[in-house]
Amino acid sequence: MKNKICNMLGIEFPLVAFSHCRDVVAAVSKAGGMGVFGGVNCTPETLEEELSWIDDHVGGKPYGLDIIVPNKVEGRGEPFDEEAMLARIPAEHIAFTEELMKRHGVDAGDLDPVRREHVVGSQNLIGDNADAILEVAFRHPIKLIANALGIPPQVMLELGQKHDVPVAALVGTREHAMSQVAAGVDIIIAVGGEAGGHTGDVATMVLIPEVCNALTEIGEETPVLAAGGIATGAQMAAAMAMGAAGVWCGSVWLTTVEAETNPIVKEKMLLATSRDTVRARSRTGKPSRQLRSPWTDAWEAESAPTPLPMPLQSLVSEPPLRTIDKLSQGDNQGAKDLATYWVGQGVGLMNEQMTAGQVVQEFKEDFLAAYERLAANLEE
Repeated sequence: MKNKICNMLGIEFPLVAFSHCRDVVAAVSKAGGMGVFGGVNCTPETLEEELSWIDDHVGGKPYGLDIIVPNKVEGRGEPFDEEAMLARIPAEHIAFTEELMKRHGVDAGDLDPVRREHVVGSQNLIGDNADAILEVAFRHPIKLIANALGIPPQVMLELGQKHDVPVAALVGTREHAMSQVAAGVDIIIAVGGEAGGHTGDVATMVLIPEVCNALTEIGEETPVLAAGGIATGAQMAAAMAMGAAGVWCGSVWLTTVEAETNPIVKEKMLLATSRDTVRARSRTGKPSRQLRSPWTDAWEAESAPTPLPMPLQSLVSEPPLRTIDKLSQGDNQGAKDLATYWVGQGVGLMNEQMTAGQVVQEFKEDFLAAYERLAANLEE
């Protein structure tokens, strides 16, 4: 295909795949789309390892990187202090997770070491590691860098311009898109509320034309990638008919052969319907869509403590969820029940396990079939 996104990113098909799994990133890029590695939990050292692996396995095809440097986060602008960060977590929240696990027959064990390990990710979120992360990123041949949760930091925009790497940003409203364009972002990723992970509440079918029309009205040609519940080529065609230049997908790769998703959760996703997700603040402190389980149900109950601001809520939820994830792959039925992960409402369309390359091919074939159906309506 030939359009602005394909030309800008050097790809054959405007399908951009967000994944925390480097194998998925490489596979999608080699199949003609663009894989984008989610590096939010990486230290500069581990990011160097991951990007080096992708360099060696992507076959010279373009790939990108997604990180999170939010505008609003607890501790932003303060010197990073691990002990001070951990001290901000109320005992009530820790007790709630331990009691929840106990009710389901899951031994929480000592989660303090895991919590201390996870606190490293907070350095990325509050900005302490941003410069180091970006330094690593631009040592590699990335062809796109994306920032979730707010306007990219000025240093990212400057480095993107210096290295001729487009900078993308995720938005959930028309107003956010206008702010991102004013800041100098090169690509807008308009994410509807059906999406997995962090998302707003405006539906994709409404958000895409709203954002595209607003850009057209001001004479702005910044391309838009549509996201949120998109798991088929027909949906991709619909998004592009509304003005998008391509799509950004995350959930659809979670059930691929290459994905590192917990096999128990992967099986749950393959059996799930579009109603088996919940959008809640209980995992990160900001609204994010997850696969529903007794864990998410407990946090939605009136008796549950109020989720903490980012990144504190992650320090409450991630350590026990990591333990649950590990135990669910054994004989612990309670852990199997509790196990969850981020996924969008498109999970209802993800009913068969395929390789990432096969998913790309399915997108291409389904897109073409949708195009031909529409074209047939215009024939005399």
